[in-house]
Amino acid sequence: MCVRTVTMNLKVPEGSNGILVKNLYLSCDPYMLTKMKKVEGPNLSGSFTPGSPLTGFGVAKVLDSMQPDFRKGDLVWGTTRWEEYSLITETQGLFKIEQTDVPLSYYTGILGMTGLTAFAGFHEVCSPKKGEYVFISAASGAVGQLVGQFAKLMDCYVVGSAGSKEKVDLLKNKLGFDEAFNYKEENDLDAALKRYFPEGIDIYFENVGGKMLDAVLLNMRAHGRIAVCGMISQYHLDQPEGVHNLIYVIPKRIRMQGLVVFDYFNIYPKFLEQVLLDIREGKIVYVEDIVEGLENGPTALVGFSSGRNVGKQVVAVARE
Repeated sequence: MCVRTVTMNLKVPEGSNGILVKNLYLSCDPYMLTKMKKVEGPNLSGSFTPGSPLTGFGVAKVLDSMQPDFRKGDLVWGTTRWEEYSLITETQGLFKIEQTDVPLSYYTGILGMTGLTAFAGFHEVCSPKKGEYVFISAASGAVGQLVGQFAKLMDCYVVGSAGSKEKVDLLKNKLGFDEAFNYKEENDLDAALKRYFPEGIDIYFENVGGKMLDAVLLNMRAHGRIAVCGMISQYHLDQPEGVHNLIYVIPKRIRMQGLVVFDYFNIYPKFLEQVLLDIREGKIVYVEDIVEGLENGPTALVGFSSGRNVGKQVVAVARE
């Protein structure tokens, strides 16, 4: 990746019905890794175009607008590009920010796509019941940390896996998980899950795939639910790993469902009202990992893809 400097007019061109925004915060998300290669077959978000700015979710301020729904000075979150200023002509993916008593960066995460993914995946896909046994892989990540806290608010027993002692400590001591373990220190993932879930798993929030999914299938309870949010262990592989224990889906009557956040934009107002209340009442803790400057975006994205970040990885392009 490279940083390029160009000159642009900070006005919406004549004849355009778009809006011009100043990007403030940009979000690093796992799906971006899949856009860095040419994908054959179904691909909801397409691939990045070499030589063009990356696209992704962000928070921005409207500088000029030809859209009646957006005015100069409005704050928005949604799909933008990795650049200081963007001309956005497709505004259906933008949400106006009305509540500003929380950090604006939260709209790249807990109050944006990340939070809605966690909320919809847990509540809509997994249909949780009070007191159930919940396991989350990549649990210290932006989505995982929220799923675990949503589960605790329902008095569930929650265990997460992560890739370092620091992240395990974060889950147990700051985010309120009942237990957590470092998957890199486990020689036998099946044995590890049996240690933490002697009675089995009701809900698995899948962020990793591969060997972890195989081990989880052995430990699911009857009528368990699996929300497949991501499979980050597979994104860098030329040949994805096979899953060998799918046969257990049959006798255990397990329901596995893929999770795409765009399907749940209709519940965003309900989600926002509930999660804002939880934040204000101190019921949810949110952890961000913010790097300063667009020029440090590539480093943040590379570090994020190898798990160096703790919490939600954000690039601060401008603070205001």
